[in-house]
Amino acid sequence: MKSVALFTFVFLVSCAQLTEKKPVKLTILHTNDHHGRFWANKDGEYGLAARATLIRRLREEIKASGGEVLLLDAGDVNTGIPQSDLLAAEPDFRGMSVIGYDAMAIGNHEFDNSLSVIQKQQAEWAKFPFISANIYHKKNLSRVFPSHITRTLGGVRVVIFGLTTEDTPKKSKAEHTQDITFTPAAEEARALVPQLRPKADVLIALTHTGHYPDEKHGSDAPGDVTIARQAPGIDLIIGGHTQKPLFKPDIQNGTVIVQAHEWGKYVGRVDLEVLDGKVRLTGYKLIPVNLKDSQERITPAADLEKMLRPYKEKGEKALLIKVATADGEFIGKREVVRTQETNLANLITRAMQAKFKADLAVMNSGGIRESLFPGDVTIENILTVLPFGSEIVTAELTGDALRKYLEEVITLGTPGSGSFPQLSGVEVILDKSTGKLKDLRIGGKEVNLQKKYLVALPEFIANGGDKYPILNFRKYGHVDADVLKEYLLKVKTLKTQNFSPRKNLRYE
Repeated sequence: MKSVALFTFVFLVSCAQLTEKKPVKLTILHTNDHHGRFWANKDGEYGLAARATLIRRLREEIKASGGEVLLLDAGDVNTGIPQSDLLAAEPDFRGMSVIGYDAMAIGNHEFDNSLSVIQKQQAEWAKFPFISANIYHKKNLSRVFPSHITRTLGGVRVVIFGLTTEDTPKKSKAEHTQDITFTPAAEEARALVPQLRPKADVLIALTHTGHYPDEKHGSDAPGDVTIARQAPGIDLIIGGHTQKPLFKPDIQNGTVIVQAHEWGKYVGRVDLEVLDGKVRLTGYKLIPVNLKDSQERITPAADLEKMLRPYKEKGEKALLIKVATADGEFIGKREVVRTQETNLANLITRAMQAKFKADLAVMNSGGIRESLFPGDVTIENILTVLPFGSEIVTAELTGDALRKYLEEVITLGTPGSGSFPQLSGVEVILDKSTGKLKDLRIGGKEVNLQKKYLVALPEFIANGGDKYPILNFRKYGHVDADVLKEYLLKVKTLKTQNFSPRKNLRYE
């Protein structure tokens, strides 16, 4: 009898083990803010070919361990490197298609191109969908892009919906969004999540709205933290836009928020387990792609290099023409130029001022995307620093109107934001407690409130971009990169000491 009882017990335990449900392992690999970096830089960092090798290896490892994989991008594939910009990011989308992306959120810089170009990118080069739930045609209020996609992996329903910053009309070319409206991302998420949640075992928001800790977004539109707090029920937010690495997830209201820096410097890896309607985070890391301090060297995929090389070479001849020589670094690093006056910003604004014989020049720091380094300065370098092709225009303002304009611009342009102003020809002291100008000097002289002054500035901000006040302005047909190139050809030798910060803007 004992042996029968023991057999029965073992049999029942064995059956229980056979029928016990195991969690589905789901890994999401992610990138964001690629900005045209399809080819490795001069130090061999990042590039789609090395990214392909890494992702292919990760896929094999994950699938060998019984896991499922998704590959997502959080937008801003466009704008950044001349070889890409000149070709409307064709090499980037073709390369990402070979790697096998599952979806991409629409970023604001996708609208540096017209909607017809974006549609061509999707139809001809990208073998993955572009998604965004909060972009609508003004004419009929229909969505411009699909709001979401659904993938079933290992029996698990994964729903991915896209969101784009509502700041897009102010952070891209205005003429490309005049027939489109962008609803607030958090409001769209609040409306959409209750519709999608019943259809999803895992609900992912793929966003290009930015990560602002504790919702401190300054003059920018609210981002991922606000979405997580206002739209409960999202398991994971894969983000972009602010281009800052999150080496640890930010968990808000039960939602895991991640972001993988910029330019393909890292591939993010989120590991989840899904069982009985519950989603558990089991691991997260950012994996460097051949960064200088990386311990591992990733061999670029030969097939991708072969495919992409003709695109790289196509424009290189014209781009590598020398324009000037620099004796040191001219600083355009995002984390510096968006918080303080820099020698590169002074160089650019002085070039604008000289071209139009203006009394002063104003520029948004978000328009400066890279530094100039010691040695030869080429056309490629200029276009990398100023990739947006914004026309430089002039506006005439009385001293009184100029004072009010600068007060608004400086108050708006919180340090760290792309709206942070860079100035030349002007000295400003702002009273921090009142937000009013304590002193304003043009060309070293106290401003005359009745006199008219000529301001040179990018059309982008003259038209209200980055939330600058809209001005009446005059156009001449000269884009920013050409204005800088012309100035450099005259200067020839750039000395950092001639453009060092002079505290054009002070807070007291």
